[in-house]
Amino acid sequence: MDIRQLRYFIAIVEERSISAAARRLFLSQPPISQLLKAMETELGAKLVERSGKYIEVTEAGKALYKYALQMDQLMEEAKMEVKEVGNGVNGRLTVGVNTFSVAELPEILLKFQQHYPKVTYKIQQNESAHLCRLVRDREVELAFIRLPLGLDDFSVLHLYSEPFYLITSKNRQPYGNEVSLADIEHQPLLLPSTQGLGVHYLISEAFSRFHLSPRIVGECSDIVLLMDLVSSGFCASIVPETLLRRHKGHAIRARRISGSGSTEMTSPVGLIWLKNHRLSKTAQHFIDFLQEAMEGAAHPD
Repeated sequence: MDIRQLRYFIAIVEERSISAAARRLFLSQPPISQLLKAMETELGAKLVERSGKYIEVTEAGKALYKYALQMDQLMEEAKMEVKEVGNGVNGRLTVGVNTFSVAELPEILLKFQQHYPKVTYKIQQNESAHLCRLVRDREVELAFIRLPLGLDDFSVLHLYSEPFYLITSKNRQPYGNEVSLADIEHQPLLLPSTQGLGVHYLISEAFSRFHLSPRIVGECSDIVLLMDLVSSGFCASIVPETLLRRHKGHAIRARRISGSGSTEMTSPVGLIWLKNHRLSKTAQHFIDFLQEAMEGAAHPD
């Protein structure tokens, strides 16, 4: 078997139809059928079973499909590496972004684009744990995530720690510029709960760390609705700073939260990539770009 045959087999499995696979590959149906039969003869195993209009993949076919995907990916990585030998100005940046993190991402990418105008982009937004899986599965090379998470498999560039805020309706009795978790222990709180986001856990863990029992009245997965409910006076909430910067114009008051005394409630944000795995030159350029930007911000002229 060669890589061409394996790619044809991938199309057959994913389309569940010889004719659909032929259309996807811009070929006629007979060569695809003949190739499938030749593969089954070579391997001595039935790879698919015909079931009405569609085909079903056998256990042997599933095993071959798994390895076919890996070999196709390795071939693509080999081609990419060869193409990138040189100055690395061409390439594709694949990056995941946590739902609430990195409000400055548009500005970051704009400046990076000015340095590398030929780079193309694949950007996926999701929660941090899922982004770790995408990096581990090599669907994206880099990901901005909210910490802490189990990161044994990853290299991490720590970017900053983001503060959390209590938000209430403007009509509610105001607190000072900052509040402690103890101050708001009995405040009715509706927490953000976007699936797997991690923010809900961070908030609960912060209260638990100071042996406090917050009055949680519920969760809301829709952030715009959450902001509207807070604005109406229905509840208060706790959100990271990025959310406030992204959702302006609501009738709310925001007060920074300290954990205890002068210890603030914060959540670290970092950029991760897979350890012991070759990074594309584009991804490495992006990491270097971020590090230089952070050093410039820390030591302005």
